[in-house]
Amino acid sequence: MDLLDAQSWLVDVLSELSSQFQKVPGSAIFLRYVKSSYQNDPVRSAVELFLFLFAVRYLLAPKYSTQKKSYVKLTDEEIDELVEEWTPEPLVMKQSTFDRAENEKRPVLVGPTGPKSRLSGGRTITNVASYNFYNLVANEDLKEKAIQTLRTYGVGPCGPPGFYGTQDVHMKTEADIASHLGTSACIIYAQSFSTISSVIPAFSKRGDIIVADKAVNYAIRKGIQISRSTVRWYKHNDMDDLQRVLDGVVKEQAKKPLTRRFIVTEGLFENIGDMVDLPKIVDLKRHYKFRLILDETWSFGVLGRTGAGVTEHQNVDVAEVDMVVGSLAGPICAGGGFCAGSSEIVEHQRLSAAAYTFSAALPAMLATTASEVLAMLETNGDMLLQVRQNIKTMWAQLDPRSDWVHCTSAIENPILILVLKQEVVAHRRLDVTSQEQLLQEMVDECLANGVLVTRLKSMPRAINAAPRETGWELQPGLKVCVTCGLTKKETEKAGVVIRHAITKIMNKKR
Repeated sequence: MDLLDAQSWLVDVLSELSSQFQKVPGSAIFLRYVKSSYQNDPVRSAVELFLFLFAVRYLLAPKYSTQKKSYVKLTDEEIDELVEEWTPEPLVMKQSTFDRAENEKRPVLVGPTGPKSRLSGGRTITNVASYNFYNLVANEDLKEKAIQTLRTYGVGPCGPPGFYGTQDVHMKTEADIASHLGTSACIIYAQSFSTISSVIPAFSKRGDIIVADKAVNYAIRKGIQISRSTVRWYKHNDMDDLQRVLDGVVKEQAKKPLTRRFIVTEGLFENIGDMVDLPKIVDLKRHYKFRLILDETWSFGVLGRTGAGVTEHQNVDVAEVDMVVGSLAGPICAGGGFCAGSSEIVEHQRLSAAAYTFSAALPAMLATTASEVLAMLETNGDMLLQVRQNIKTMWAQLDPRSDWVHCTSAIENPILILVLKQEVVAHRRLDVTSQEQLLQEMVDECLANGVLVTRLKSMPRAINAAPRETGWELQPGLKVCVTCGLTKKETEKAGVVIRHAITKIMNKKR
């Protein structure tokens, strides 16, 4: 067959194919569509044809496994042997002898945990171990409001806020907190602990940067862990070190894709009791373009003219803080927690914060109690004044007069953290366990003399934790909670009992 015959045969074949294609219903419409759509562009038509043929080939290609079987198949005997050798880690750490002894001697309170509480044995003691700063446990008006709300709304909504759990009292409490703080919006959570541990991972994800104080509380640490963000720690309340870390992060990320960056700290530190230098942190946050998450769990309801927290106390515009997180369960004596900020920040949490989305809403009576307490703080300044006077009275009996301990708390903090002085620890070569044993003996001695105090405790270190995962170590201490439910004379007497108990135990252990 010569070239002319081949060309003639090809023309006949194409003519026959065209004739057969035109017999297909809708073929004329298809051809007109192709011509009008692509305007007889041969290049574009060729690309479309290539993609069509590739799709056909992909669909008709045989299936194959993408998982390479690179593992070694074990026999049943080898599997049984490995199972017998495996020892699972315990779900709960084994209690030490010290822990068991402490649990056996733990006092049991009967009735309300007021400033004068009754033990199960019938003895009445002075209670400076609870967060009843304003003696709200004895407030009959609050009790009556809670009972009325309970009869109207029941015990709880039994559903998440986004699924029939939100009630009008919840919206009122959110508006009351936002108004009290001076923010545009607020969201309330059902649990205090899970508030900050949900807020952090709601905004900071893998690849984002968190710069946090080494002494932040356990709830913040869990939130940072859940977020899986890159963490940089700075020395506790050391603004120079914070600036050094922020400067290092900015230089490190200069040539990398833009990420979200946060500073996380507390208003009053739970583990030490001292106060943050918020104006300096706000200046650094602005200079280095970070967002600020401020945990006011222990400063909200305590600091400031109306108890609005560290922003009010240090005259910082609350708008400078991106997220203000607080508790309604501590000084407020209600329950749950909150996060206040801009409306965008609040609305984002309603869909992305795990503790809000997947937990039953806060019981209505607790929301009402929180609103009532905020109203009391705004209108009754004597509540705050009485507590602050008793704080000074307790301080005068403990910190300057004791040769063994000193108070690490801020003077405005109603929770006094008493730790052994460094020279005492060094002279007696006391490790953490020895300090805890001494402090527990002081607690027992105080209780024997009619005053209930407690120890500062932290969560135990994770099993098999690497040294770099342990981070900042908590120094053991006594925790004394001041309340306005005691008179000045009763507060002085409790302080004297605590100081004498410390002296007695330390002298006995020479």
